[in-house]
Formats: sequence, C-alpha cells, structure tokens
Amino acid sequence: MSISNAMASGVSGLLANSKAVENISYNIANADTVGYRRSFSQMVTSGSNMPTTSRSVGVGTTDAHANTADGSFSPTSVASNLAISGSGFFVVNSNIDASYTSGNVFTRVGSFEPDANGNLRNAAGLYLMGFPSGEDGTLGAVDRSTFDDLQPVNVANRTLGATPTTTMSLSGNLPSQETGQMNPGEPFVTSAVFYNALGEAQQLSMSFQPTWNKNEWDITISHEGMDYGRVTVRFSDTGTNVGSPDYYGDVQDLSWNNGFSFNTATGTMTLDLYSGGSPQTLEVSLGAISSSGGLTQFSGDYTPLNVEADGSASGTMSRVEFDEFGTVWGVFDNGSRSALYSIPLATFANPNGLATSNNSTFTTSRESGSFYLGNAGTGETGTLSSGGVETANVDIAEELTSLIQKQRAYSSNAKIITTADEMLNETVNLKR
Repeated sequence: MSISNAMASGVSGLLANSKAVENISYNIANADTVGYRRSFSQMVTSGSNMPTTSRSVGVGTTDAHANTADGSFSPTSVASNLAISGSGFFVVNSNIDASYTSGNVFTRVGSFEPDANGNLRNAAGLYLMGFPSGEDGTLGAVDRSTFDDLQPVNVANRTLGATPTTTMSLSGNLPSQETGQMNPGEPFVTSAVFYNALGEAQQLSMSFQPTWNKNEWDITISHEGMDYGRVTVRFSDTGTNVGSPDYYGDVQDLSWNNGFSFNTATGTMTLDLYSGGSPQTLEVSLGAISSSGGLTQFSGDYTPLNVEADGSASGTMSRVEFDEFGTVWGVFDNGSRSALYSIPLATFANPNGLATSNNSTFTTSRESGSFYLGNAGTGETGTLSSGGVETANVDIAEELTSLIQKQRAYSSNAKIITTADEMLNETVNLKR
C-alpha cells in the first residue's frame, strides 16, 4: 500500500469512528427517553475503485437499529400508559382532524394520557389509533393491511343504554323433608330482579310451596302483587337422576292477559309482563326434566336460590381498563363492561429496517417491508401491559465501553496519518 493510500485509510477510519461516536452519543443522550430504540454504526470494508486491484483502501459505516430489543417496564400507575412486550409498534397520528389514512407513523412510546377531549395522546403529542368496537362490543371485520379502519382512541366519559331482561334461570336446592307432610309448612319465597326497557329494576316473586305428596312442590310466580301462573314440579328420588325434576304439570295461567305459559319438557315458563307501555317477554328456566342444572331437591336446609338474568340498567362509565390483547374496556357503574376499542400492533418483516423520524417514530422503508396491524398477543405479535411505559433499550455500560473502544480506534487512525506524514516528510528530505 502506498503512503497516500495509508493516509486515506487513516482518514476513512477517523470518519467512520467519529460517526460511531455520534451514534453512541445519541444513545447515551436518549437513555432515559421512553420507548427509544438504540442505533449504532457497523463498520464495513471500503474497497478500491481501481479495476486492476481488489485491495481495500479503508473503512466505512452503515447505520443499524436495535428495534427488536425490548426495553424494561417502568411502572407509572397511570392506567392509560402502555408498554409493549415483544414485537410490534403503536400506530399514532399527529393530526386527528385530518384523514386517518394519512400521517400515521409507528412508535414504541406508550406514555398515553387523555387530552381535553378524551383522545389518548403520548408525551410527543401523537394520538393513539385503534379499531373501534360496535355498540354491542364486538369488533367485526377490519382491514389489517391498511389504515382505513383506524380511528383515534377516545376514552371520554360515555353512557351505556339500558338492556331489558329477556332470560332468567333459577338454580339451587329445595329441602326434600318439607314435602309429604300432612300439614305442609309455609312456602319458601325468592325474589329476582329484572330490568325493563327503560332500565328500571323490577322484581319477580317466586313461591315454592311443598305439598302433601312426597317430592312435590307448587311453584307460583308473581309480579307487582299479581299472580301470573302456577306449575307443579315433582323430583326423582331414585336412579341416576335422583334429585332432579322428573315431572312438570298442572300448569295454570293466573294472569289477566293470558301472559303465562310453560314448557313442561324444558322447564321454561314464558311471561308477558306489563308495567306500562308494551309488554315485556321474559323466559324463566327452572331446569329441564332429568337435568341437575336448575332446581334440585335433596335433604337439607333451605337457602335462597341462585338467580341469573341478563339485562342491565343504564350506566355511566366509571373507568377504563386495558388488557394484554389490546382491548380497551369501559367499566360502567351498573356493573357492565363493554369493549370500546382494539389497539393493534404493527409488525414488519424486518423491523430493524424501519426509517427513523422525529419523536421516536418510524416509517416504512424498502428494507422494512409493509406493515400488518396484528392483534396483540396473537402469533408473533407482542402483548400490552397497562400502568407503565417501556424504557429505552440502551445499556449505558455497553455504550460507555463502546465509546472507549471507538476513541482508541480514532486515536490509532490519527496515528496512521501522522506516521504517513512523517514518512512523506522523509521522502521529501531525500533530495537534500
């Protein structure tokens, strides 16, 4: 190698190592930046441009990114702060007044908090995007290869409309020793709450009267002081289905509007209840024949029967919860929970090939490939943790060690230049 080539190699070494020091400094400066992804310089040999030789003449650098390495979880106690564990990036947008299909970028900065309008925004002022759920809480079909179905995630206070009760089921045990008495005792009474179309809580009253026949009960159902119907149930006392209903009969419609009927095979009564306005149809299941899933009869003490019913009163959202699969849940003061959004995580064939931008954001590039808005916790897509943020994936000790190495390499390349300069000086002095 000629002296001039040696000097050129030394200069390329200075440039390459100064570039590496630049990236190291950038990493150290952002060691406390939430969601920051470490970048570094990779040294590559720089070959000669001369066609007659393949000898290397120096060194160059290419920038690389550690986008696939996780940072640590840092708890903040803020429910809307989110951290990703594993693969994936949040989709964020700086301008939610614009078209949601443009201006979207990707980030790991999950320091989201509601703004004045309830839209989740991180510390860089970027709004979180997600798939909105329907009124019934289901997501439905969404396009995960484009931004078309995304909307800003809004957690502003909202109300949940009332849902009228349509089905109710009873389960529990009736004491067998109360039946078969010459003078049966008083009936056991259970009340059950149901909701009408306006969300008003009302009550059904069910009376279980033991009869003088062994294992037999008369069941009467009432609403607002009016008897609607009566049915007799008999329980089995032998065989594999002991304790379960083996007979329903003596069905009596006691209502003024023919609002009571009973299916003796399924053990389900149907009521048409009036409390103003249109009638409300309610199905009450006592348990099918030979089934132990509803009412049973064994010896023992009577305890209030368990009543399960659908429907709910109207409610106001009291808080928001985030699960590991990216579902945003609204929790309402009537005890209901409803899915509000699904937060997707964007994945790429080569996430380290993403192009970097301001505010710890990334955009797609030829090297990264196209994105896919995966559901968190499925396949290779990472999961979400609420109540904290992901720290930078920078190891200060590693960066400082690299800084020492690059400083030494820089000094060595500088020595090449000074040595080559001395050799050139000696060459010039040969004529003296």
